[in-house]
Amino acid sequence: MGKRQIYVETVIDADLDRVWAATQDPAQHVRWDVRFSSITPGPPDADGSTPFRYVRRTPVHTVRGTGVSTGERHGRDGSRTSALRFATDDVLSPIRAGRGYWRYVPTADGRTRFVTGYDYDPGWGPLDLVVRPLLGWATAYSFDRLRLWLETGREPERWPLACALAFWRPDRPRASRTLRAPAGGTRAGDHLKEAPVTLAALPDPARRSPR
Repeated sequence: MGKRQIYVETVIDADLDRVWAATQDPAQHVRWDVRFSSITPGPPDADGSTPFRYVRRTPVHTVRGTGVSTGERHGRDGSRTSALRFATDDVLSPIRAGRGYWRYVPTADGRTRFVTGYDYDPGWGPLDLVVRPLLGWATAYSFDRLRLWLETGREPERWPLACALAFWRPDRPRASRTLRAPAGGTRAGDHLKEAPVTLAALPDPARRSPR
């Protein structure tokens, strides 16, 4: 995996159930997450994990890949987690294979702390020095897009990527509203050390696919 992992954290003024529903349902997930165009899950496996196919369309190329995810609804502290692995054999993809997690932590005032940490094998060699910061920014932009949706009711589709340039719109999503490292940590830290144990148990998605 890469030398610098990606971490993004935000606090959403919505309860954990609402954040969980907006992020765990693939049809809702792709509405706010600019990193995906579509996610198609397959039937869950006996171990509770779910294989899926994903697509990312751009004007010049469409990347397709597979993945597997699993969720844990009830942590001892009231939190929830989900973990995933993903991979593609598309030689034009900037990402070949990756792994990561989402963590949902209820706060004392009824909000939800939403966190991700992930890493990947780069597909573009030295150009990953440019790609990785862009992916981190896109993740942060997406998290703020999700936050605005759940807090204001404004649908995420009204905020395409081009809105990032609309500096005269203070109500637009902003990556800068998120945290890019844990409190007291740095962007260069090991952001997978807090991953749920379910991540290590997930199979290699390159060797399986949704049925």
